[in-house]
This record gives sequence, C-alpha cells and structure tokens, in this order.
Amino acid sequence: MIILTTLPLFWIMISASRGGHWGAWMPSSISAFEGTCVSIPCRFDFPDELRPAVVHGVWYFNSPYPKNYPPVVFKSRTQVVHESFQGRSRLLGDLGLRNCTLLLNTLSPELGGKYYFRGDLGGYNQYTFSEHSVLDVINTPNIAVPPEVVAGREVEISCMVPDNCPELRPELSWLGHEGLGEPAVLGRLREDEGTWVQVSLLHFVPTREANGHRLGCQAAFPNTTLQFEGYASLDVKYPPVIVEMNSSVEAIEGSYVSLLCGADSNPPPLLTWMRDGMVLREAVAESLYLDLEEVTPAEDGVYACLAENAYGQDNRTVELSVMYAPWKPTVNGTVVAVEGETVSILCSTQSNPDPILTIFKEKQILATVIYESQLQLELPAVTPEDDGEYWCVAENQYGQRATAFNLSVEFAPIILLESHCAAARDTVQCLCVVKSNPEPSVAFELPSRNVTVNETEREFVYSERSGLLLTSILTLRGQAQAPPRVICTSRNLYGTQSLELPFQGAHRLMWAKIGPVGAVVAFAILIAIVCYITQTRRKKNVTESPSFSGGDNPHVLYSPEFRISGAPDKYESKRRLGSERRLLGLRGEPPELDLSYSHSDLGKEPTKDSYTLTEELAEYAEIRVK
Repeated sequence: MIILTTLPLFWIMISASRGGHWGAWMPSSISAFEGTCVSIPCRFDFPDELRPAVVHGVWYFNSPYPKNYPPVVFKSRTQVVHESFQGRSRLLGDLGLRNCTLLLNTLSPELGGKYYFRGDLGGYNQYTFSEHSVLDVINTPNIAVPPEVVAGREVEISCMVPDNCPELRPELSWLGHEGLGEPAVLGRLREDEGTWVQVSLLHFVPTREANGHRLGCQAAFPNTTLQFEGYASLDVKYPPVIVEMNSSVEAIEGSYVSLLCGADSNPPPLLTWMRDGMVLREAVAESLYLDLEEVTPAEDGVYACLAENAYGQDNRTVELSVMYAPWKPTVNGTVVAVEGETVSILCSTQSNPDPILTIFKEKQILATVIYESQLQLELPAVTPEDDGEYWCVAENQYGQRATAFNLSVEFAPIILLESHCAAARDTVQCLCVVKSNPEPSVAFELPSRNVTVNETEREFVYSERSGLLLTSILTLRGQAQAPPRVICTSRNLYGTQSLELPFQGAHRLMWAKIGPVGAVVAFAILIAIVCYITQTRRKKNVTESPSFSGGDNPHVLYSPEFRISGAPDKYESKRRLGSERRLLGLRGEPPELDLSYSHSDLGKEPTKDSYTLTEELAEYAEIRVK
C-alpha cells in the first residue's frame, strides 16, 4: 500500500508512452461491495500520426474479441449495451483525452469478471487491448491477521475494505474487540494500481484466553441500509499449561491405578509420563493416561508429566503411595551375649503406612513403637532370665508379619536347689540339675572314698540337656545301707560351682539299716517303756526314769559298718578307697545299666541285670587273684 500522495503506476506508464503505440493501462483487479458501485480507472494511447476527429470506445465483458459477440458493457457510438448492464454502466472518462474510466452501479455478483476496452478511431483504426481488469464483487470486509500470533507478543490486525465507489464511502468499526485493544482508523489509502481502500488497525497483546476468539469488522455505508461484516478467529500460539492431573494417589498393593495428565496449549503438546528420569509413555495429545495394573511397592514414588511444544513447556508431579502390609521384620543385633553385658537389638521392616512394631518374649511386651519402621530393644546387664526366644511383630491395617529370634546369654553354671540324692532299696541315685550356657561339664565327687565320676563315664552317669538345663544322674548300686557324701561340681569357661547333694527320705534309710528283726526289737522296747512310765505314774512314788532323748539313738539300730553319716571306720575307708579307685580306672566291656530315668525316676527299682559297685569290686578282685 502507498499513501495518497503517491502517483499510481499506470499513470507513470502513460506519461512515458506519449507518442508511442497502441496501449491501455488499468488495474489488473479491483473490488467493490455488492449493491454499491465501482469506478474502474482506465487510460489508453494510440500512435501520434493518427489524428482522429472523434474517438470512440467500447467495453466488453469477459472477452476482448467482437467476433465472439461478448456482452457489451458500454458503447459510445450507439449506447446499446447488454441487458445485464442497462442502466448500470456509464463512462466517467473523456475518450478524447484518452481516458476510458468506467463506472458500474448497483453491483451484483454476476457482474464479477473480466472487463476489456476497445478503442475506435474510425475506419480500420480500431484496437482491442489485451490489458483488462478483473472485478470482484464482495460482501465481507477483509480482516488481515499475521501468519503467527503468539501469546504475550504485540500483534497488529487490520480491517481493509475497497473504497472505489465515488458515490458511497464506507465507514469501518470493530466487533468483539472488547478487552483486546482500541482500534485506530488510518482512513483512505491508494493501492499500487490506483485502487482505493479504507483501513482500520487494531493493536493488542494477545493471551492464551484469546485463542479462538472471534473478531469482527463491519463496513457500513451512511444513508443506506448496506452493512457488511467479516469475522476472523484468532489462532493464538502459546506454550503448554498442565490443567488436569491427579492429586496424590493412594492405592492398595495389587490394585489398578490410572494417572491422568491434561494440558492446554496451541499447538497441541507432546505429553510425556516419566519416573526417575525414565520415559514411561508419551504422545502428542491434549491428555494422556498412564495405566498401572496390579501396583507393587516398587512402583511407589513420584511421577512427572512433561508437556512441551515449540513455544514452551510445563511439568507437574503426582505422588503415588502404594499401601501394603509389613514385610517380614529383620533383626540386626547381638544374639549372643555374656551375662552382665548390654544387648542392643534392632528390628526393622517396611510397610505403608508405617507399622506398629512390638518386641515381646513369652507374651510379655518388652518394647513397642507406633508408626515407625524401626524398633530398638536395649537390655542393660543381661541375666540368664533374658535368654530365650523373642518375637518382633509388625502390623498395620493391611496385615501382620512376625520374626522370631533367639538371644543366647552365656553365664557360669548354677546348680539348682532341686539337686539331691535319694536311696531306694539297694540303689542310691544322685540328681544334679545345672543351669548354664554354654553347656557345662559335670562331675560327681565322693570325698569319703576319694573318687570322682564325670559324665563321660556312661556306665555310672546319665546326662540329658533341655534348653539351658543339664540334668546328670549318678547311680550307685549296693550303697543304700551306707550312702556316701556326694558333691556335684559343674564348670564352663565362665566359672565353676559345687554343691554337696542332700539326701531325701532319711527315715526310710534308717529302717532299711535296722532290718525287720531290729524293728521288732525296737517296737518291743518302746512298748515296755510305755508300760513302765504308766506304772510309775500310778504309784506316784517313783520319779521319771531317764530314757531316750530326741537326739539319741540306741546303738542296736546302727551297724558299725554303715552309720548315718555314711562314713566307715578308718581301716575300712582305706580298703574301699583303693578298690574303688582301681575300679574307676577299669577299661573293658561296660556293664548294662538302666539309664532311662528322669526326675520322676528317682527311687525306682533298677533292672535286675544291673551291676553294683560292690559286684564290680568283687569281680575285679577275682580277676586280680587269677
């Protein structure tokens, strides 16, 4: 476009061609609103040597050749025109001045087409010019929008309408521009080929909300009912903005989860689902789903959605929380400790939500935490009572898991008070119960006979371990009449303890020593004493006779060989000591012993095939004699 003061090109060409040859100049195209008029500017020329008295001219429609009988638009000689142009066409220019400008009124769509001019100088001096003008009959204003409108960048939009009707001048106004900007009317402008236009400009900074906005321009002709409107939809380019996305998602392990990401942008964005930098799914779309079937705790975490196009990008994240039952707890800590040490045991698990952790032993709760994944148990100065099996239990609303672990407390042997000796018939059994960790060694000492028997001598000692308790049983045959003193000694790497085992059922042992004859005699003496006292009281002249006191016992009840203390005389002690020491050093086929007893077996009758210590002594003596 050029402004009003600029001369049109075809006028320049006319000036340069004066005195030239046949030629015509007119705009190649021109437009006008339906129902208005249009003035087609036209200039022509001919050789100077031709000096016609009168110059005539003819305008044809759509064909330059008369032999084709094109419709006549205007004819200066006869004024005979085609019916379509009757009353609509007239010549504005002066043919004598070589001006062939044509005016057409009351335009209708069928008048749109090519218009040719033919000069008639008389005789054979007639010439149809190939130059022509194309008329476009329109009914909408032209809104010119830049090829790219970007949000945030100022843009200029113009409304341009033809102004080639000298009788009617259009007035322009904008429609739907509220909130965009105030229009500026530039007025009437001349185009390069001599046509005229009315132009109005609209400047504004578009936003993403303006995308798709319908902007209109209206051309109205005063004092008429003619109004023409044109519209254009704004195609505003803008970067993506994520407008739809899941909030934090909670799902139970094994369930189905669908994550949605939707973005607003122009052009449509490339949507990408990512986790830890890894692309999970992508597509060019306004929304994109990420489907997770049978979710596991490994899929717990933060997922990111990235939206991008040529104008920018946006991203958002969503946290997926997979709810699941606690995993089997793990125990990491000391499992073996020495008595008195401090023990620290750590129990840990994993779950969502965090579990309730509890450590207990024998149904007694020792420590617990709520909504924590770790629990530490501190046992200062552990004792043997702390030894045993513990459980760490983790639970939440989705399940429960438990782990058992053992704490082994090592300590010096403790001989329990239930250890004792008991006699039954001709057998003495000594029970030594020891609590210890690690397992101790146990030995039975007979100090009066200078003999020690340990658990490796299976023919005399039977041992059985249950947990921290070691039960050892020493069996002596033929010793019921004079049971010896027995000392139980237990030792491990942490210490040694000894205990002289007490005898139980001493009154039964006493009657066993007296025998049936002695019992009868003792009973008779008791009756005699009772009778004597009774008679004395009746006579009332005899004082009470001193008799047996509570601590005295008649000598007839005891054998000089086996006393209550179990100690023989000096000579017999030496003789037995030597025999028993030789016996305990014997190596050969062990005698068959009955070892199938426990605490409740004490006092039971041994098997008849069992050997006694006395029988072995006799057998050993016979071997030595031979």
